[in-house]
Amino acid sequence: MGKMKVLLVSSESFPFAGTGGLAYVCRSLAQELQSLGTKVTLIMPLYREVMEGGWMLHPFSSGLRVELGREALEAEVYKGELRGGIEVLFVRRDEYFDRSHLYGTSRGDYFDNARRFTFFSKAVVALGEALGWPWEVVHCHDWQTALVPVYLWLRREKVRCGTVFTIHNLGYQGIFPPDAFALTGLPGELFRPEGLEFWGKLNLLKGGIYFSRVVTTVSPTYAREIQTPEFGFGLDGVLRACAHKLVGILNGVDYETWSPEGDPHIAAHYSREELGGKRECKNELIELNDLSPSLMGAPLFGMISRLVSQKGIDILIPVLRRLLVKGAGVVILGEGEERYEEELQRLAQGFSGRMSVVIAFDESLSHKVLAGCDIYLMPSRYEPCGLAQMRALRYGTVPVVRHTGGLADTVTDLKGGRGTGFSFHLYRSAYLWRATRRALRHFARRGSWRAMMRRGMKCDFSWRKAAEAYLQVYERAKG
Repeated sequence: MGKMKVLLVSSESFPFAGTGGLAYVCRSLAQELQSLGTKVTLIMPLYREVMEGGWMLHPFSSGLRVELGREALEAEVYKGELRGGIEVLFVRRDEYFDRSHLYGTSRGDYFDNARRFTFFSKAVVALGEALGWPWEVVHCHDWQTALVPVYLWLRREKVRCGTVFTIHNLGYQGIFPPDAFALTGLPGELFRPEGLEFWGKLNLLKGGIYFSRVVTTVSPTYAREIQTPEFGFGLDGVLRACAHKLVGILNGVDYETWSPEGDPHIAAHYSREELGGKRECKNELIELNDLSPSLMGAPLFGMISRLVSQKGIDILIPVLRRLLVKGAGVVILGEGEERYEEELQRLAQGFSGRMSVVIAFDESLSHKVLAGCDIYLMPSRYEPCGLAQMRALRYGTVPVVRHTGGLADTVTDLKGGRGTGFSFHLYRSAYLWRATRRALRHFARRGSWRAMMRRGMKCDFSWRKAAEAYLQVYERAKG
């Protein structure tokens, strides 16, 4: 039996272009699958960020015909390579992808995202047809690729290809005005409640759920949560109807990249057995952010996040003020909604020397924050999986999280001298404050705190287990 051939379809992937978790997941999953003997091809748009990245790209296919409504366009495809010999294909159409950001700016999404990602999905299908569909499984990620399983479902008599669709965040569904349906070229009968229609609008994610053979999401708890009204964003009924094909697989962490034992971005290396280097990392972080040296003896809180409502910024800001008044330090790295960026920056100005806010996506600095902070904040309203809390555990940075989604699956609340972090249930500032106050009390108990750090560093969330679970899903999708 030859290697299974899998096409991963994503709107982003590191190291080429990305905005966060999805990009990390696609790179790591591709590499782990390849190491397990799977032949992986990854396909994504050719963004400006890729073109300016200095990658060795070569023409692969040209003149692919893509129809958007009544308009006939052409797509070009370029070929690159990911570490480990993984083939990466890039769909080029500069009017759609040669832009400063992937999906929009801090002021909002691009007005033509329906057109951009319908084009991308149709180009993927056109390339598959041109190559004679060499893949056994097509694995699509999030709403930007959700039309691909729909097109393959329509070709199911001719194309023997299993389809898997992964929901990374149900809060982003690709909802557009009804006239955007005409762009897809799909038959009108698919614009119905059991198809892509959603309260009179087009919902691309819904199509991916209905027409894929298997649907996965990124943690077991989140797979259960999204079938409830609280977390279902209007699709809980759809997901309950599709529960027979819904699987929760916890994302992993790439420990070759995220480990204090060999991280090239941090001031000193350290390990579970020898924690001394973490103090040097804290000192470097304080100096880099122009914070007071007195914070070396105080708890330093960190957060690396998109600054959006999902991440709990609204309940966090009042708590940050109380922490700062008590003498703690805070370092926040991220970008997102302007209102949150501005409010956090105003707070930092009022506590100069104790709080730093860096509005950016900075890969190197994110490593330094994880290594240099004592406590990691993740008070998400909901969190499908989350990668930062798992990385924080490996760096001995104790997480404070809301008990939801992947956070519930990865962080064990400290009770009876056991646990790896602190969690709270109700989405309220008062409950987040109680959790952080508990962390402050335990931080003062150095022996028990170091024991908790070591328990977290011992956790294993490597990608191997996740990749093996996906291989089982692929076999199911093929059948």
